[in-house]
Amino acid sequence: MTEAWGPDDDEPRRHHGPVRVRVPAKINLHLAVGPLRADGFHELNTVYHAISLFDELTARSGDTLALTMEGEGAGTLPLDETNLIIRAARALAARCRVPAHARLHLRKTIPLAGGLAGGSADAAATLLACDLLWGTGMSREELAEVGAGLGSDVPFLLHGGTALGTGHGETVSPILARPTTWHWVVAVAETGLSTPEVYRQLDTLRESPWPPKPLGDADELMAALRQRDPEVLGAALGNDLQPAALAMRPELADVLKAGHQAGAVTGIVSGSGPTCVFLATDAAHAARVADEINAAGVCREAVTARGPMPGARVT
Repeated sequence: MTEAWGPDDDEPRRHHGPVRVRVPAKINLHLAVGPLRADGFHELNTVYHAISLFDELTARSGDTLALTMEGEGAGTLPLDETNLIIRAARALAARCRVPAHARLHLRKTIPLAGGLAGGSADAAATLLACDLLWGTGMSREELAEVGAGLGSDVPFLLHGGTALGTGHGETVSPILARPTTWHWVVAVAETGLSTPEVYRQLDTLRESPWPPKPLGDADELMAALRQRDPEVLGAALGNDLQPAALAMRPELADVLKAGHQAGAVTGIVSGSGPTCVFLATDAAHAARVADEINAAGVCREAVTARGPMPGARVT
């Protein structure tokens, strides 16, 4: 990885000072969920899109592996071996056969369990930060291989942008389109939803007498991205998990209605929810939609964002 090498070095350069990495949240512009596979995952066909909500992870040298945090989830998010940050650091150390020694600090703004892949974003940031701190010299593709064992969204969040995800989401291919900035409103819920429980709810709905109609492949969505027209893109957005999230959290219908009444191009549940995202035509339109959703009082907070954003990057 280029940041880990000096211009005349034959070996990766170890960073003794703090390494600070910023990583974005993601939304799914298209999320088609296939049947449950034998390995316990669902086959996915999804279009990832990185947006301008960020977490920041700082890694410093240490004699042990320790994690502290501030911001969203502080005091409630476990900081032990179950945390994806700790798991990511240990996975990289095991892969590179180095001691898992680092003092890690997370400054979190991406909501917990919101369908925005905050935990996977933090794992991606950890892999990049510890790679530099330890001088392991891994390429971003090699880090993505480690990340795939931690979570389906981790490889994408190392790369960012807009990309097609297949397999269970871990196989990522960038989508080539002319540079376009898309403007979004992100309506954050008061409490999160468990991603595995939302998938189980979808399986249950699909076994009912009136199953929701599944999405197909992402061809229409990818064609819409190339047209650079918010109305065209809005018509192509889709999420197979939305019926399941609405079944578990019926009040999300009020959030989607509020966004529609505020004049958003369209709105969908983000990933497994309960965050809802709304497409706007430009930054000023997004600000007006966010103000009206906030005035309606249907969510904890509605904020504006833009995309696509780069993946995990050293600041």
